[in-house]
Amino acid sequence: MDDRRIPLTKHPLQAVNNNMENTMATSQSDKKPIGRTILFGALTAAFYTGFFTYGDNIAAHFAQGSFWAAGPIATVFAVSYLHGEFASNLWSVLGISAIRKDARKTVEATKRPAQRPVLNA
Repeated sequence: MDDRRIPLTKHPLQAVNNNMENTMATSQSDKKPIGRTILFGALTAAFYTGFFTYGDNIAAHFAQGSFWAAGPIATVFAVSYLHGEFASNLWSVLGISAIRKDARKTVEATKRPAQRPVLNA
């Protein structure tokens, strides 16, 4: 027998209770990512502070060529990721989220009238 079968409910209220338990569990587990916001904010601030403080040394290393030439690109990706995570978590902590539309509104195409024949006499 396969243990992954879906259990059948015999009473309609039993299904309602199961749904309510799932809803309660998910609402309690929806925590605001305050710790992640502080972590990524601190990492972003540390990156910016390090780059502004040691900018000349970092630029000299990146100018050496070879594998150092990939440094600016890697730096941009790292800062972009850290700042993006910080900003995303900050919006979540503030309770601001994007509006999600479930279905797009589609406009039905109107049937065009047939062109009338023109007599060129």
